[in-house]
Amino acid sequence: MSLLSEAGMAYRLRWKRRRLLFRALRKRRQLKAIKDRTARILPDQILLFSTIRNEAERLPFFLEHYRSLGVGHFLFVDNASDDGSAKLLEEQDDVSFWSTSESYRLSRFGVDWLGWLQIKHGHGHWCLTVDADEILIYPHYQTRPLPALTGWLDQQELESFGALMLDMYPNGALEDQKYMPGSSPFETLDWFDSGNYMMQQKPDLLNLWIQGGVRARLFFKDRPRRAPTLGKVPLVKWNRRFAYVSSTHSLLPRRLNQVYDVEGGERISGVLLHTKFLDSVVARSSEEKKRAEHFANSKLYDDYYDALSSNPTLWCESSSRFTGWRQLEAMGLMSKGNWV
Repeated sequence: MSLLSEAGMAYRLRWKRRRLLFRALRKRRQLKAIKDRTARILPDQILLFSTIRNEAERLPFFLEHYRSLGVGHFLFVDNASDDGSAKLLEEQDDVSFWSTSESYRLSRFGVDWLGWLQIKHGHGHWCLTVDADEILIYPHYQTRPLPALTGWLDQQELESFGALMLDMYPNGALEDQKYMPGSSPFETLDWFDSGNYMMQQKPDLLNLWIQGGVRARLFFKDRPRRAPTLGKVPLVKWNRRFAYVSSTHSLLPRRLNQVYDVEGGERISGVLLHTKFLDSVVARSSEEKKRAEHFANSKLYDDYYDALSSNPTLWCESSSRFTGWRQLEAMGLMSKGNWV
């Protein structure tokens, strides 16, 4: 790219970031504080941001996992849950949450709402932005909590940390594998696709566009480039001038998306174990198809929702059984880089 083209790109992205920040400022009016405990946030705490809707079955394990990793405070936006999620959150001393009944899709899938909270509360903190069905693991996570990881990232002068979203699924029809809230979802979701991934670098934002896994194999086999993208940047040393562009797949400034080594080596990365395929996904798929709130081109995903509603079996002969982070590192799905 020529210097002139590079300057033009930088100019366009700078204005795009400003527009996204302005959207977040406008969308703050859609949020109603239910429990605001942010005065308890300490200067060095790691914060977690998430938008949820009807996640009461996942929240107990989600909160337990991230507390064990060292998250100091949780900031949720509840998008009109009616399953008891709000009551559950209200009872947690380390949770602040806001509610809204506005459109999830028109808020850029919750990114605008969380953007405002990150502007107001995230500046200067390491911030983790994840969905309720995403469980972050990384090299040595069981013995080295997030403060150890973020401290090391600070020493390396790194501002962001990347992760692959890995779809987990059971061996058998989805609805037949019953999940007990509070238990580990990986007692049943203990299989994954290990080797069918495509990756490219996006030339504008420099993020890695990764597709594959069980959704590409089963639901988008005739159009794999329509499959959901799996590369994410969930952990960032936040500045109020930062903005997510597309979920947590990419950010601005675009330097934050370079969570990989550009000189042929490896940089530390993690995996977001994706718990979408609990037994409840079968019943929820029909509802989500009607709501049309989860994809920008929702009609393109009608077949996907229909397939999930039919109670499919995602397992196949080439599926791999999950044993731990060292397995994922050996397969090249995460890396410890030079963090030893």
